Amino acid sequence: MTHFLRFASTAPVVATIWFVITAGLLIEFNRFYPDLLTFNQLI
Repeated sequence: MTHFLRFASTAPVVATIWFVITAGLLIEFNRFYPDLLTFNQLI
């Protein structure tokens, strides 16, 4: 179990999990509010 915890706390694994969570949040935000990320109202 200690080997798995050491592997799970390495930088590539943590970065991959962080990017997946960030991408999921952006996708869901864009699904519910599709026009807020384009800034068309400012042009």
